[in-house]
Amino acid sequence: MEKEVSDFIQDSGQIKKKFQPMNKIERSILHDVVEVAGLTSFSFGDDDECRYVMIFKKEFAPSDEELDSYRRGEEWDPQKAEEKRKLKELAQRQEEEAAQQGPVVVSPTSDYKDKYSHLIGKGAAKDAAHMLQANKTYGCGEATVGAGEGRRGKAKAQGS
Repeated sequence: MEKEVSDFIQDSGQIKKKFQPMNKIERSILHDVVEVAGLTSFSFGDDDECRYVMIFKKEFAPSDEELDSYRRGEEWDPQKAEEKRKLKELAQRQEEEAAQQGPVVVSPTSDYKDKYSHLIGKGAAKDAAHMLQANKTYGCGEATVGAGEGRRGKAKAQGS
């Protein structure tokens, strides 16, 4: 492992190296060797048998997006990442512009009263409002107590 890491450091054309899947102990040793060498390392993969280590030179440390793509099991494509970043920025700008315009005022194309007049009639709502009576079971329609008297005042007025 030390030789592979040393060869990686010496090769100026390489900025990252992917190792074959290895067990937990081997990955732990490799992470220690990489740390001592002054590099950055990450493990990827789902199962213990399939997990592998990638090492990066410090000056070429991976971005969060790059790490996310490796975690999903995908190869990192900087061009696709740049396109995705631009689309995200465009969507954010459009969202900000929409927020600056304020709320959208919706005006219906038809009046519901006209639309349903054949069902409820022209004056049905007015007639229903005139016919409304107070429901006495909820205390509506009782004699009112003088201002400021409250319950005690009412009890005194009844002679209690």
